[in-house]
Amino acid sequence: MEERNYEGLFLLIKAGNFIGLRTELAEMNEVDIAEFLEELEPDVLVRVFRVLPKDISADVFSYLETETQEWIVRSITDTEVFRLVDDLYLDDVVDFLEEVPANVVSRVLRNTDPHTRKLINTYLNYPEDSAGSIMTNEMIVLKDSYTVAHAIEHIRQNGEDMATIYTAYVTDPSRRLRGTIDLAELLFNNPDDLIKDIMDDDAQLIYVHTLDDQEEVAEVVKKYDLLSVPVVDKENRLVGIVTIDDVVDIIQEEATEDMEKMAAIMPSDKPYLKTGIFETYKKRMPWLLILMVSATFTGAIITSYESALAAYVVLTAYIPMLMDTGGNAGSQASESIIRGLSLGDVAFSDIIRVIWKEIRVAALCGMTLAAANFAKLMLLDRIPVSIAAIVCMTLVLVVCIAKFIGCTLPMLADKLKLDPAVMASPLITTIVDAISLFTYFRLATSLLHIAT
Repeated sequence: MEERNYEGLFLLIKAGNFIGLRTELAEMNEVDIAEFLEELEPDVLVRVFRVLPKDISADVFSYLETETQEWIVRSITDTEVFRLVDDLYLDDVVDFLEEVPANVVSRVLRNTDPHTRKLINTYLNYPEDSAGSIMTNEMIVLKDSYTVAHAIEHIRQNGEDMATIYTAYVTDPSRRLRGTIDLAELLFNNPDDLIKDIMDDDAQLIYVHTLDDQEEVAEVVKKYDLLSVPVVDKENRLVGIVTIDDVVDIIQEEATEDMEKMAAIMPSDKPYLKTGIFETYKKRMPWLLILMVSATFTGAIITSYESALAAYVVLTAYIPMLMDTGGNAGSQASESIIRGLSLGDVAFSDIIRVIWKEIRVAALCGMTLAAANFAKLMLLDRIPVSIAAIVCMTLVLVVCIAKFIGCTLPMLADKLKLDPAVMASPLITTIVDAISLFTYFRLATSLLHIAT
């Protein structure tokens, strides 16, 4: 994709030609405008935001970083805050308010009409990362008693400011969700047909509950290829929808969180360059400390086998290779299983099948590595056959143990309602390192003792 060049826009600002700037911005995509605004100094940013055409300013605002949004809200007048909130989709307002300080939240709510304020407070009270906290109420709702003609007229009158009009949600007089109907179905049916006769009804209805985790919502949308999914309360009353743009954000957020956990970093909501040094330190330090302390077991194992190492110093040379190979083998298995759990490809009920598969894979990998290593030890290192045999036997065992640990720990974590991503490379490697050394020294001590 070609990178945008905003040099012309900067020249218009420098010349003070804000009328020309407004004309240029009106022709641009809202995402590109937001990207341009992020490059401006704060004071200039607010001035440029104010000259944006009213029909696009709210959309541009929704694409800005939270810090930029906060600066704009702090800088504009109460009247401008009211207009901005009134033009924004409700879910975008809630997303913004969840990230900013209390005084900014108070100012926004103070400059909002009572009905919208009540809705915002309701959404803010839902648990973080739940369906209720990310939904919007800007949707087309049809009564099941409507005719097709009535429904199309209703969409014409109310659809302009809705998050989506492609799917309408059908309710009974108590606002309980009864079905859905696509716009295409309305257009190709008889105007006198009743909605309740042609809608996708209870047997086919797909929905989520307000307290469902956002990751589960994303899975539903992905599984059924939906553009939006209805959200109902505990009494099955329709309260909102989650749209595909929010689902994409959820998937990106969850993937980023998993990657951070797999790298032994506490998850952060901020972009890398906007996270302070001390905050980054706090995110990384806890796991580093835990892993350092747990790694002392490795030192304890080496110390307890000092006599074996003193008698056969050559054993020491192969410790790094065994530990690294075991850690890498465990990481391969754990990351495959973590991804499988994330996508729903595997579940705890599949643990026996997973173990059986990984053990067979481990045996093949271990024997291949052992054969290659044995050839290298004999031809290049020229060590005694007994030592080479111990190293290669340990290698096979270590790979098998590592893959067993790597595939089971994430599944056990998932069963215990923990995030499987925690059981990723750093933790798996630390555990496997200790087991690798213990296996190596036990095998060496036993076989060398027999040989002598």
